[in-house]
Amino acid sequence: MTTKMFKKILIANRGEIACRVMKTAKKMGIKTVAVYSEADKEARHVQLADEAVCIGPAPSRESYLVIDRIIQACKDTGAEAVHPGYGFLSENEQFAKRCEEEGIVFIGPKHQSIAAMGDKIASKKLALEAKVNTIPGYNEAIDTTEEAVKIAQGIGYPVMIKASAGGGGKGLRVAFNDKEAAEGFAACKTEAMNSFGDDRIFIEKFVEGPRHIEIQVLGDSQGNVVYLNERDCSIQRRHQKVIEEAPSPFIDPATRKAMGEQAVALAKAVNYQSAGTVEFVVGKDKSFYFLEMNTRLQVEHPVTESITGLDLVEQMIRVAAGEKLAFKQEDVKLDGWSMECRINADDPFRNFLPSTGRLVKYRPPESVDGVRVDTGVYEGGEIPMYYDSMIAKLIVHGKDRTEAIEKMRNALNDFVIRGIHSNIPFQAALLQHPRFVNGDFTTGFIAEEYPDGFKKDSVQPADPKRLAALAAFMRYRYLEHIKMIDGQLAGHEMVIAKKFVVVTGKKTGSMTDPYEVPIRVELKDGIYSVYIDEADGVSRYDIVSDWRPGQICLHATINGTHKVTAQVDRKGVKFYLVLDGAHFECMVLSPLGAELQRRMPVKLPPDTSKLVMSPMPGLLTKIAVKAGDAVTAGQKLASIEAMKMENTLSAMQDGVVAEVCAKEGDSLAVDQLIIRFE
Repeated sequence: MTTKMFKKILIANRGEIACRVMKTAKKMGIKTVAVYSEADKEARHVQLADEAVCIGPAPSRESYLVIDRIIQACKDTGAEAVHPGYGFLSENEQFAKRCEEEGIVFIGPKHQSIAAMGDKIASKKLALEAKVNTIPGYNEAIDTTEEAVKIAQGIGYPVMIKASAGGGGKGLRVAFNDKEAAEGFAACKTEAMNSFGDDRIFIEKFVEGPRHIEIQVLGDSQGNVVYLNERDCSIQRRHQKVIEEAPSPFIDPATRKAMGEQAVALAKAVNYQSAGTVEFVVGKDKSFYFLEMNTRLQVEHPVTESITGLDLVEQMIRVAAGEKLAFKQEDVKLDGWSMECRINADDPFRNFLPSTGRLVKYRPPESVDGVRVDTGVYEGGEIPMYYDSMIAKLIVHGKDRTEAIEKMRNALNDFVIRGIHSNIPFQAALLQHPRFVNGDFTTGFIAEEYPDGFKKDSVQPADPKRLAALAAFMRYRYLEHIKMIDGQLAGHEMVIAKKFVVVTGKKTGSMTDPYEVPIRVELKDGIYSVYIDEADGVSRYDIVSDWRPGQICLHATINGTHKVTAQVDRKGVKFYLVLDGAHFECMVLSPLGAELQRRMPVKLPPDTSKLVMSPMPGLLTKIAVKAGDAVTAGQKLASIEAMKMENTLSAMQDGVVAEVCAKEGDSLAVDQLIIRFE
């Protein structure tokens, strides 16, 4: 085993994690090699690396998952070691073994450890042999749909259908009946093969109302293993983590110690060398059960770094170079509180469908005062349809959980993304939710609180009048800007009126059922005093801000003490404001303009009830009907693949297919017509 530090490493990954590894490598004085697909030739990780090698076409199975091309890139560039990041080949036993055989150091565990723990079926068997309490299930690979349904019936619904090589929510479904078990089994096999090249599926009992808590472990080649506290990853949507935090608001010191020691024992049993994560499901009584071990760096590793002061990527590199851990278990700190929000390219208002395209505006919050942004994109870059939807991770660190939540709220308000949709409004809404604030949640939190999906009116602002006041302030600033235009006729210069009417909807976030808010604005000594006259009295908002028309973020101080950051936009006569996850849409009119608006006819939306259109950009992988077919409500019509997820389109009602307007293999745009009914 060498103890000489590497001079050059190759990062066998893309996006945010590739950039993250390069940052640490640069700090350590190590040169880096990027690999990229044809779709990623302009990607940020390619720009940051010292060298870059193209390894194939856009689909990951033809580039990032091709072991021979990664190995050849190492040889061609003289890279002594390879860091796999997460996803792709990071938990591939054959890749780790091949690296060892070719004399290339794999910056991760040995292939034997990956074989023992990275495979979910094998890891469960090993845990059972080690007398670790595991969840009931069928831990052999399942071959057919009929067999899957029979096994699910035997275990008892609900069950969890999981890909053996799965991760990141891919190849995973929960089934509550035979129909869902059959459909989930087929979908998991397809996703697993497309994402991991391994379609083995197993089934286990789904424990309702659990906490998902994981222990970070770190081991070296001398047999030393420590645990670096826990992360609470219970805020999940469709088994994909949304918010992670460390420590957990649920775990006490005794439980932390017990879970940590069990995780270490499991890691030592397989001679684990590198960073890894042991995942547990934790019950209300703080009983915990082993789920699986992820033999790689986790997406959420920054929250552990924040509370321990350790750089996990650096530790992985040092362990791979043969160094002994420089600290012991008693040296591991637990300093303050950290949270991470995954910023994904999907549309929360359209059931989180993938959103691809160009980043017209991209401005993350500044990395100061406990705020950190790990990202793999840049303004003007493209979000491709071929890979995972994550575009950044927003991490904060505070002295306690309350401060961490407040920092995260402010950072989300200040995170600007335009050109594509992102899940920032949803993240902001979660940070406001009383159950989250109180730490009272399980993995079912999102499904329980948003059973009908997330809509613009799912979050109501704490003070709607404040948003109306800010909209009136924006309108006043626009008028001030117009007033400065040269060439106005002497004696007929523009005079800014003081009275306005804000027209908005009864439900904040829409313009349905509109009502009017009379407003008066007065300017004195740089303070814009906004008065709102309503039946219950007059509300006054003194606004101080240097905001100018065209700026995306409005930073203001209200009534001398309350500081806010709202994201704003103007389209025609409409103003849009987003603050703390709450959307506010309105028109700011003169009293005469409001009178005329009341007389305007309502424009009805077009009837699309007989059309099936693509809800997202993606690849049309399956058309299940043809012209003339009679279909029933709920019947599968088509499948679209985007960002490694398979999405099924089903009939909303009974009908007869008049025309199929697209063919399998087509790349679809949003709202592109697929099927028309009679």
